[in-house]
Amino acid sequence: MFDIKDILLMVKQAAKDTYNSMKPAEILFGTVESINPLVIKVGTNLILESIQLILTRNVIDYDLEMTVDHITEVGNGPEGHTHGYKGRKIFRVNNALIQGEKVMLIRVQGGQKYVVYDKVVDA
Repeated sequence: MFDIKDILLMVKQAAKDTYNSMKPAEILFGTVESINPLVIKVGTNLILESIQLILTRNVIDYDLEMTVDHITEVGNGPEGHTHGYKGRKIFRVNNALIQGEKVMLIRVQGGQKYVVYDKVVDA
């Protein structure tokens, strides 16, 4: 015969199973297996391909416009000089993924897509 504790445990387990079946957002860690096509391996049995991945700016190359205002260093030539370097300039940020890098992913609720949030740096 079930008592109230058994019934509460069954209800709690049913709620937990329902929640987990929705595949809520979750943080995962993986390794870049290849770049072209992009493949990331999570654990021993989950392989994610580019169609499943959403990349953030933390893991791609991109251009960044910045305002600068400084003087160049004196050159080594016979007529060493300096000059101003001022204005809005475009700089290339080289942040693309490299094979073998470790990454942090966020599984989107539902489990069909994964955000490649950032690179993981060993401490």
